[in-house]
Amino acid sequence: MPRMVITHDVVDIERWLKGKDERSAALGAIGADVTDFVAMDASNRVAVSATIHDMAALQALLDAPPPEVAVQMEAHGVVPPLTVYVEQ
Repeated sequence: MPRMVITHDVVDIERWLKGKDERSAALGAIGADVTDFVAMDASNRVAVSATIHDMAALQALLDAPPPEVAVQMEAHGVVPPLTVYVEQ
């Protein structure tokens, strides 16, 4: 199973970190080992990594997030665009 990393900016790091459980649940449907990262430079840049067992579902989630995921992203302060890296 490949690992993926998604990077993006957030409005506020603390606000984003409070959404960890919801983020893990949303990605847990298509992967495992969801891990959050924050930039060491104190910027509002973050990353999420996971081991993905359903790449098609990941692509669908990224192409058109379900309404509940879009609401969570907004509530967590996610600032598009998202950059996705996939292990090869």
